[in-house]
Amino acid sequence: MSQAAKVTDPAEMTLDELRLALAPEIAAAAIFDGWSDAALLHAAELAGVDSDVARLAFPGGAMDMIEAWIDTIDVAMAEALPSSKLAEMKIRERIRSLVQFRLDAVAGLEEALRRSLAVMAQPQNAASALKTGWRSADQMWRLAGDTATDYNHYTKRAILASIYAATLAVFVDDESEGKQATRDFLDRRIEGVMRFEKAKARFTSGERDYFSVTRFLGRLRYPSR
Repeated sequence: MSQAAKVTDPAEMTLDELRLALAPEIAAAAIFDGWSDAALLHAAELAGVDSDVARLAFPGGAMDMIEAWIDTIDVAMAEALPSSKLAEMKIRERIRSLVQFRLDAVAGLEEALRRSLAVMAQPQNAASALKTGWRSADQMWRLAGDTATDYNHYTKRAILASIYAATLAVFVDDESEGKQATRDFLDRRIEGVMRFEKAKARFTSGERDYFSVTRFLGRLRYPSR
């Protein structure tokens, strides 16, 4: 259980706890008001929080609200799908389950999601959006049991972040029964990554020791004369 969930009286919450407590209601209000001050004030009123205090919890405005919403999903995902539970699954099922949990968590909030994607796409928010996407991808891989510390650590997270972003773009406009089109899209993307990983493993295994990834990347940076 998150610390914010343990503290039920808003007056006793820190600003970090308050932002997590208010985020779900802000997201619900964002369906109609966007990620605006109006949405924040609506959530604060429902929670019985002073409006000025609520604003202090989100000094960065819309992007801070969206990041808090994503943080609540990260927390819920870790609680619902701990590593011990995922360990019983194959790796592709672990990743699929983690991404699907996140999709289920925003079901019914498609308009809030659409508006959040528009905010994150703004040039001034690009760096924050990339950092937030990376953080979620990193948590998913950690829950899935990934312990890579070499370049695979970065490539896995970059690939998963791109898959998740692409899946969200499909999800937000998906009107198929039970979001089946989104599920199929996600399965195809994960299957493609699994094929890529198998091919990469063949090229980097001892059986193909004449192929050196390090040497190859080095030559790209410092081509022979």
